[in-house]
Amino acid sequence: MIVFDGVCVLCSGFVRMVVRLDRKSRFRFATAQSPFGEALFRKHGLRTDAYETNLVLVDGAVFTRLDSFVAVMAELGWPWRAANALLLLPRPLRDWLYERVAKNRYALFGRKDSCDVPSAELRGRLLG
Repeated sequence: MIVFDGVCVLCSGFVRMVVRLDRKSRFRFATAQSPFGEALFRKHGLRTDAYETNLVLVDGAVFTRLDSFVAVMAELGWPWRAANALLLLPRPLRDWLYERVAKNRYALFGRKDSCDVPSAELRGRLLG
């Protein structure tokens, strides 16, 4: 499960990429702005007034920040699994890097007024 900021151009682009690469259709998706996504954020102690991280759930394990990206890439297989190398960075550095992008993502990549109408393929995997 990937819960993402549905108005963030970067986040939505990441989800479209995962849909393309996820040949086993392991992932389901929800926008953080949906009631389901907001409930998951709350359940895992994340803010619901600013969505500055993706929330990823894989086999019961919870991932946020850069670790969420690495967890998704690892599930997609080779060569995407090579993103595991990012885990060699100390957590404070990983979190700092992620936060720099997260805090500036709208300025760098843009923001939509509302969540996209999902493609047919994504619609079948979208929850909430």
